[in-house]
Amino acid sequence: MPANPKPQDRPTACLALADGTLFYGRGFGAAGETVAELCFNTAMTGYQEIMTDPSYAGQVVTFTFPHIGNTGVTPEDDEAAEPVAAGMVVKWDPTEPSNWRAAGPLVDWLTKRGRIGIGGVDTRRLTRAIRQQGAPHVALAHDPDGNFDIGALVARARAWSGLVGLDLAREVTCAQSYRWDETCWAWPAGYGRRAGAGFRVVALDYGAKRNILRCLASVGCDVTVLPATATAEEVLAHEPEGVFLSNGPGDPAATGGYAVPMIQGILARDLPLFGICLGHQMLALALGAKTVKMNHGHHGANHPVKDLETGKVEITSMNHGFTVDSQTLPRGVKETHVSLFDGSNCGIRMEGRPVFSVQYHPEASPGPQDSYYLFERFAGAMQARRAA
Repeated sequence: MPANPKPQDRPTACLALADGTLFYGRGFGAAGETVAELCFNTAMTGYQEIMTDPSYAGQVVTFTFPHIGNTGVTPEDDEAAEPVAAGMVVKWDPTEPSNWRAAGPLVDWLTKRGRIGIGGVDTRRLTRAIRQQGAPHVALAHDPDGNFDIGALVARARAWSGLVGLDLAREVTCAQSYRWDETCWAWPAGYGRRAGAGFRVVALDYGAKRNILRCLASVGCDVTVLPATATAEEVLAHEPEGVFLSNGPGDPAATGGYAVPMIQGILARDLPLFGICLGHQMLALALGAKTVKMNHGHHGANHPVKDLETGKVEITSMNHGFTVDSQTLPRGVKETHVSLFDGSNCGIRMEGRPVFSVQYHPEASPGPQDSYYLFERFAGAMQARRAA
């Protein structure tokens, strides 16, 4: 008979899929259990930005890149006040940080913020399963003693309702309005501050990343952020020169219950309007299109997108599990960008009006900066309106 394994050799974390598939590994971060949808992200950098991106609410993230934790964590890289993703799955255990910006190790950061991690997992096998079968519902457990009720974990995964029909923007939006003037990070000073008069912009917070707000400030916007549930009247009370619709989590059709009437009220005015990710989907719904759940979504910092109007190909950062059905776009709304991975819609604009949106993240964090020009286009539309 083989010797009993030493306690420290026992798995201390378990990932249970709703179909009964189990992945054992070494737990790190907080102890406990969580239930969520499982996705994978192919970015080679930016694990902290990904974990704090509000768009990942309700999801556990599998990182396909194996070197997670090497650069530690720093408050400068937080995209929200706290991590929003439910947990993380990695191939190799996080290492001690080796980077001049590191303020601490990833493991301690996760522990203090109540987020679960599991290492030692065959992430290639897991990623193939997600691609072939779709994003599964999972239960992730971390017990330092290695005691797991497998039947209960699988049952929890099966019982979870999933993201379809779930409005998560209400859970991640700001509680009250606030002003934003911090600009993008630049060597060697770090983040700056916008000074002087700017374009009055109201940003609807469906789960806004901080770097989106920084990009708006960097192109001259005087940004006021409002909660996701703000009405058209509340938005217009700020006398905006432009309106921005942010990224966010959950089912766009559910969030659209209150967001669509607001956007339609804004569209009744001749104001520049710019949307990103969930904001893109909200605009499409307000214009009469529909959204659908994707098999496994797009999550990564290397997604090629073609601009149909210029022929240019941009490498973009993406994070979405729903997409706009381009076949439902009404007359007067033009598809401007498509994914070169699967042909899905990645951008729209209203013909003859400064109203446009994209599915991807031009602010990156993490990712390439090919699409930063969209913020400048938004500012240019407001400048043209002033000059008219």
